[in-house]
Amino acid sequence: MSKICNISEESLQMAAQIINEGGVIVVPTDTVYGVACDPFNEAAVAKIYELKRRPRTKALQILMSGVGDLEKLGLYLPSPLDILAKKFLPGGYSPIARAKKGSIASNLATLCKMNENDAQNDAQTDAQTQETEATQGVRVPDCPELMQILRVTGPLAASSANRSGNESADSVEEAFAAFGNEIPLYLNAGPTRSHVASTVVGADSNDEDGIVILREGVISEGEIREALRK
Repeated sequence: MSKICNISEESLQMAAQIINEGGVIVVPTDTVYGVACDPFNEAAVAKIYELKRRPRTKALQILMSGVGDLEKLGLYLPSPLDILAKKFLPGGYSPIARAKKGSIASNLATLCKMNENDAQNDAQTDAQTQETEATQGVRVPDCPELMQILRVTGPLAASSANRSGNESADSVEEAFAAFGNEIPLYLNAGPTRSHVASTVVGADSNDEDGIVILREGVISEGEIREALRK
């Protein structure tokens, strides 16, 4: 039977054990509830796609406790995404990080291969990015409860806690209604604050601000671009 638990030492230990054993849990964020697992575990990542009935072409994000986790994961933020990170993290900003060949990130089960046009654009702007082989969306949510979870689990691969195509879960009850006993542990922090997904931003050398808005969410495109023009 699944358990719905408030954040406590006991539930955090349960969460860490499930993640370490390749399982999946539901966690709160500052936007919507998410279904999460070890980002290096291919079977666990596949389980999230199976649970959500989500196409593998749609990438998962990695939830982190801070930008310092990027280095631990073998990732980095290209300019100007690093500038935006200083302004909007923690919060509803999801930059598309990049991974160097041969780094620990090459073992991430959530990496997305860059397309040919991306690689050409990168080569024009920075010789170093010719070594880039893949991309990864990342998040540092403004959610104290999630920070507690990440301190015991480490970074988590995640997607919204709903079946693909359905409304995102704003509460642990809505997440449970979506998955029931298919997920062993639901960590409860009450209703989420914004009820709107994060804004996903990539780097684009062809854009006047150097960015592309891949999904407009809780932070508007106008706010993102204004922050770069100040």
